[in-house]
Amino acid sequence: MILGVHHVAITTPDIDRLRQFYVEAFGFEEVSHGGWDAGNTANDAIVGLKGSAAKTAFLRAGNILIEMFQYDAPPGRPNDPARPVNDAGYTHFCLSVTDIDVEIERLEGLGMTFHAPLPRLDQMSGPWRAMYGRDIDGNIIELIEFHDTSAPAYHDVTR
Repeated sequence: MILGVHHVAITTPDIDRLRQFYVEAFGFEEVSHGGWDAGNTANDAIVGLKGSAAKTAFLRAGNILIEMFQYDAPPGRPNDPARPVNDAGYTHFCLSVTDIDVEIERLEGLGMTFHAPLPRLDQMSGPWRAMYGRDIDGNIIELIEFHDTSAPAYHDVTR
C-alpha cells in the first residue's frame, strides 16, 4: 500500500551552499546529515553507481522532506540551469505559500529567479496563483497560493 510521498531529492555540486539557501529562503530545517565513503557496496547497489561517495542532508518544511546529495565520486554531469520544463523527467516541486507576492519579492532578494512576472488573480484560470522559479542551482520550484480550499488540487500542507 502506498502511504504517500516521503521526500524529493536534489543532487548539487555544493551541498553546503544549497542547504543554506533552502534554510534561509524556504525555512527548511535540517533534520540529518551524513553520507558515505567509496567502497560502500550497499549504497552503490541502492544508487546504481560503482565506487560512489557522497555527502547527504535531509531538510524538512511542513509535510515535505528534501534529500540533498553532493557526490564526490563518481563525478556527475553538471545540471543545465536553464533546463526547460518540458524536458522529460522530474521537472519541479511545489511549495504552498500564504502570500505569493511577498514570497516572490523575498526570494528574488535571496537569488532565486522567476520565469515571468506574476499574473494578477483576475488573469489566472483557476482558484490559485502560481509561478515557476529557479533556485541557485537552477532547479525549478513552483510557488502556489490557493484562494479556494475547495479546489480539487488543494492540499493542506500543514498536516
